Amino acid sequence: MARPRPRDLDIIFGEFEPGKGNAITDVPGVGVGHCTLIEGDGSLVVGKGPVRTGITVILPHGRNLFREKVQAGCFVLNGFGKSTGLHQIQELGTIETPIALTNTLSVHRIADAMVGYACSMNPEIGISTGTVNPVVGDINDGFLNDIQGRHLREEHLLAAIKDAQENLAENNFNANGKANNNFEAESLSRKSFAASHPAANNPATGKNAVMRPFAEGNVGGGTGCSCLGFKGGIGTSSRKLTPEQGGWTIGVLAQTNFGGDLIIKGVPVGALLKQQGRRDPGTAPATAPVTPKNSTPPASPDSPNLHHPADPLDRPEPPEIPGSCMIIIATDAPLDARLLTRMARRGALGMARTGFYSASGSGDFFIAFSTANPVPHDPECLDLRAGATEGRGPHVKLGAGEAKKPILLRREVLPDEAMSPLFAAQADAIEEAIINSLFAAETMTGRDGNTRFALPIEETLKLLRKFGALF
Repeated sequence: MARPRPRDLDIIFGEFEPGKGNAITDVPGVGVGHCTLIEGDGSLVVGKGPVRTGITVILPHGRNLFREKVQAGCFVLNGFGKSTGLHQIQELGTIETPIALTNTLSVHRIADAMVGYACSMNPEIGISTGTVNPVVGDINDGFLNDIQGRHLREEHLLAAIKDAQENLAENNFNANGKANNNFEAESLSRKSFAASHPAANNPATGKNAVMRPFAEGNVGGGTGCSCLGFKGGIGTSSRKLTPEQGGWTIGVLAQTNFGGDLIIKGVPVGALLKQQGRRDPGTAPATAPVTPKNSTPPASPDSPNLHHPADPLDRPEPPEIPGSCMIIIATDAPLDARLLTRMARRGALGMARTGFYSASGSGDFFIAFSTANPVPHDPECLDLRAGATEGRGPHVKLGAGEAKKPILLRREVLPDEAMSPLFAAQADAIEEAIINSLFAAETMTGRDGNTRFALPIEETLKLLRKFGALF
């Protein structure tokens, strides 16, 4: 059973309210999926394992991203990484494929697979239209994973995309009580969806709906992560602005694999645990396990999916290997590429609250996109002019006579003066997403017996109470 999230234990970050799922998928239209590879144990044999890696995919929307791009910005705080696609985001301000997060030495294979996926959806790529820009982020999971083996293939990317599509389809069904008619790729009809997901017959839809959560911790691109001396992974969070601030939603997904000493709500938890000799205590504490409200108890430390050995308290502390972080920021606020770049540049502010300092060997990358104001691949074929689509839907193919010359694209965009609440909410969401990844991640042993231990939740709660950060 999953470990509790901080909010389940009344650990609250900031003043803004989270979205319904406290996840990046609270931004309407966004889907997330994973493909996780955990195979083998023992000594490293390059090309065979042990394998502790995966792929996480973020879909900015469920339609054809190459034909209907999203506006985006990015920022590189420390460029020790191998991510692809960022130069074109900086130049053109758009994203035209799903975003994939994986390990450093698999970036190129996954980028190649993403090109294949895009070409299968758009056979004209590189022939009668331009080429495609795959966006793939990375972290170094070599402490636990046979990273040289490059075990990830095209089928793993496609599995993660499919998982993201199903996540998006289910969330759309829960929110609207009907399947998403605009969902082009592998969409699920209401009939087939309800048949394969009995829980979908629950009448709670609309404002009372609960979004389908996607997994955090040791999944997808977070499988082999290490963070702030503990087991890292995938974490997510969201914030909702007040109606007076625009009512926009901001969602964050973090792939946490960086160094430093953990800080939670101002308390130096990592340093204090180290002083107590409890850095990375992977087994359950002597006290009763933490059980959040309305939840079942967490998994036993002997659960086979934890992959860890016996844990003597006097073991040596494992090495801290700087290894990168990817932060993905999504919003439905009407922002252009310049404003989204302003958001991406501020991503490290939320990270710094957790003990992050951007080590020399850490690749720290931030990507922000907006689901508002999509950008057509062929602007002469789609009319996005203000007022031009009245009664015709948001994306309407023009007639032959109308398509003879390019059109002006007029969009509503927030002024700079309205950005401060977004900046503040984003910092809170990034901070919580990182801590969520640590609370979710379980102890894992990988190649050569290397072990990264989970954050000890009970001891962490005691420290937060002792220093007045939790009551």
